[in-house]
Amino acid sequence: MLRKFNVLKNTLGGLVAGLLFVLPVSSAIADSDQQQLVDKAKITVDALKNQSEMEQFRKLLAVSKGVVVFPQVLKAGFIIGGAGGTGVLLGRNAEGSWSSPAFYSMGQASIGLQIGAEAKELVLVIMTDKGLDAIIKNKVKLGGDLSAAVGPLGKNVGVSSTTNMDVDIFSFAKTAGLFIGASVEGSILDAKDDWQQAYYGKQVTARNVVVLRSVDNAKSDALKDALKEAEAP
Repeated sequence: MLRKFNVLKNTLGGLVAGLLFVLPVSSAIADSDQQQLVDKAKITVDALKNQSEMEQFRKLLAVSKGVVVFPQVLKAGFIIGGAGGTGVLLGRNAEGSWSSPAFYSMGQASIGLQIGAEAKELVLVIMTDKGLDAIIKNKVKLGGDLSAAVGPLGKNVGVSSTTNMDVDIFSFAKTAGLFIGASVEGSILDAKDDWQQAYYGKQVTARNVVVLRSVDNAKSDALKDALKEAEAP
């Protein structure tokens, strides 16, 4: 009887081990929240670059200092409303290469006659060194600490006329499959350093990631490649 029990135990143990080998273990194998966000940001960039009306976005991106991509910004409210989301900041150096992503949250409060909810994809194209430095250094308010404007759509506005404007950040948004103007006045961007640590495996700041480039994660290469491909030639 004891011999039969041991045989059964060993057989079950082998089956369990086999299942553990074949089936993914969520805690070890499933993508982290950070990686899921990076992957969704790539999808957002791909959607923007593939639309004909986004030619101005492509031109601005090619001469930008950086970009913040929010795959989803949820706006909801009744009388008093607000918007929020989590996104990634990547810097673009003088050689045109993109950094790995740093993680940021965005919050925006508003008061007015509002009803309903709206989820949209939002991309902020950073045009000045001042804009990039301010976002990296501290919690920054768009429209207050930095100038922000709705990004130009279509093919009628040349990039020279937009980059000559005194604008730190241009915003581009997509909602319900359409690209629209989206004001980010009053939005506050704040670094999520706990997410940086989770993604890079050690305590780092947004500056370490975006400016100093002292850390990297190969799983963000697809997003960096998408941004490079999105730049207008």
